[in-house]
Amino acid sequence: MSTISKSISPQLHHLITKMPKAELHIHIEGSLEPELIFELAQRNQIKLPFDSVASLRDAYAFKDLQSFLDIYYAGASVLLHEQDFYDMTYAYLQKAAADGVVYAEIFFDPQTHTERGVSMQTVIQGLVRACQEAADKLGIESKLIMCFLRHLSQESAMQTLQAAEPFLEHLIGVGLDSSELGHPPEKFVEVFKAARALGLKAVAHAGEEGPPAYIWSALDQLNVLRIDHGVQSIHDEDLIARLAKERIALTVCPLSNLKLCVYDDLAQHPIKRLLDMGVCVTINSDDPAYFGGYINANFLHTFAALDLDAKDAIAFAKCSFEASFMSDLQKKAWCAKLEDFAHALGV
Repeated sequence: MSTISKSISPQLHHLITKMPKAELHIHIEGSLEPELIFELAQRNQIKLPFDSVASLRDAYAFKDLQSFLDIYYAGASVLLHEQDFYDMTYAYLQKAAADGVVYAEIFFDPQTHTERGVSMQTVIQGLVRACQEAADKLGIESKLIMCFLRHLSQESAMQTLQAAEPFLEHLIGVGLDSSELGHPPEKFVEVFKAARALGLKAVAHAGEEGPPAYIWSALDQLNVLRIDHGVQSIHDEDLIARLAKERIALTVCPLSNLKLCVYDDLAQHPIKRLLDMGVCVTINSDDPAYFGGYINANFLHTFAALDLDAKDAIAFAKCSFEASFMSDLQKKAWCAKLEDFAHALGV
């Protein structure tokens, strides 16, 4: 953090860290810190393939998305009971609220748990209880987006959607995540069609490691409302023009892109270019326990690497509200509060 503070003025640092913002790309299982993994493993009498918190952290040297997912799924194995899901979710919401997040749309992966015999009810009840308590105690609003694991079959995804039907009141949408390469969006056309018929909004990971064609497919075949990651769109001018014209948001995760070797250096990241080309771009933390920081860390590292300014900070925050699934009234209200906050700082 010391290197960041040298590159960013105190005023900009204060603006970034304190301004109201929304987080739209956070995998709740990816917020499971090593300390909590070991605590839950002990509570649930699960033996981990690591002998200490330090040895687990040492394993976070990922060379690509799959090498991360292997450890991600091992960490999730400690989640067995409703209280485990509550503890994980509330811990994230505490950190998010401290970072100025006033609204979060949280991804969760039920197949990661139901395949281990954990019921959908157990997962969702733990998440919902934490979200409700955080709203009451921390003032942070949150919604749940249920993701399908793309390395599994569409049949498995359809079974997951059917299992979630009794809990639809707690879900705002569905997503698509896990291993991208070799699993194009069109593999899941029917389950996304079924989800939309149930009134659920649709988003999908595309264009992280996969090509721009995956983004086109997510838009045209899954009819998603926004794209998670989407950084490979920078290589397709027609796609950028469409994203800008239709205000289809990209939920970008800079530290994730760095940690998973999508980019060797944040100075290479296209997020500023995309913003300048009129794309609605947001900054998010993805799997913060594994990738080196929550949302403010993503902002600060990105702003230091790309020499961004206060106007950029406000633009990203406004995009986060615009791209969210909150009501239009809420979006206007939070954008007004953001402008008031910036004005009070003289920005």
